[in-house]
Amino acid sequence: MARQRRAERGVSHRVGRLRSRLPPVSSPSEQSPGEGFRARLHTIIFEADTPAGKAFDVALLGAILCSIVAVMLESVASVRQQYGLALYVAEWVFTFVFATEYVLRLVAVRRPLDYARSFFGVVDVLAILPSFLSIVFPGAQSLLVVRVLRLLRVFRILKLGHLLGQAEVLMTALRASRAKITVFLVAVLSIAVVMGTLMYLVEGPAHGFDNIPRSMYWAIVTMTTVGFGDITPKTVLGQFVASVLMLMGYGILAVPTGIVSVELANATRLRPDTQACPGCGAQGHDLDARFCKACGTGLDWKGHP
Repeated sequence: MARQRRAERGVSHRVGRLRSRLPPVSSPSEQSPGEGFRARLHTIIFEADTPAGKAFDVALLGAILCSIVAVMLESVASVRQQYGLALYVAEWVFTFVFATEYVLRLVAVRRPLDYARSFFGVVDVLAILPSFLSIVFPGAQSLLVVRVLRLLRVFRILKLGHLLGQAEVLMTALRASRAKITVFLVAVLSIAVVMGTLMYLVEGPAHGFDNIPRSMYWAIVTMTTVGFGDITPKTVLGQFVASVLMLMGYGILAVPTGIVSVELANATRLRPDTQACPGCGAQGHDLDARFCKACGTGLDWKGHP
């Protein structure tokens, strides 16, 4: 009995030492924005299921459309001469609005840095950056048309979540195919180098194939069946090589289609959720997901116990 008690005390001591080394576990209230201002702000900004959230998103989309129209009008010389000052003021007003909205989005999420690194976080920054760049580089404000990417949120607002889910499925398939597509592109580039060099030797500078890089350009244009016609082989041997490359191009174009199709079929088996993560704002989670796949935040807004 004494030996058993010593063994139990030893086990308890080792367990206590292991527990002391583990990082403290935060309570749900410490991990979430809480029930106060940040939680309400998250519901309004990131969700469109409430009247306030939908009104916010509709107003935001209206501002995005108006800002894009203003940028386009500013590029027209006659309009710029007559309304240049008004368009300039409008540009900075929209920039201030979007900058404020971006700050509010960072406040409304649990992990602001994760949202800042997400796709929409980067797009939000790009939507305001050109205005400040135009101070140093005149004309950079034309890049404000990148705000059109923010219109992707219209899928959630207009209850087109199933389309957003399909976009997520497509992105999943492309991510799963990237290794195979990379190998495919390397093989295509290798063929372009070989065939370009061969045409340089066959045709030569006399027929427009001045150097190997220019001949590689011809090989890529021919293999992709674009055929600009700015460089064409003149000799019989060169035309034969071009014919082989054209037939090869038709077979090559079918390869990435098959790769993506297989991964797309695999990705459609899981239908993603379109709700936004309260930690980083990411969307496209699986319906049974308990944690965000981007930042690991608990998805307690989905009603999980």
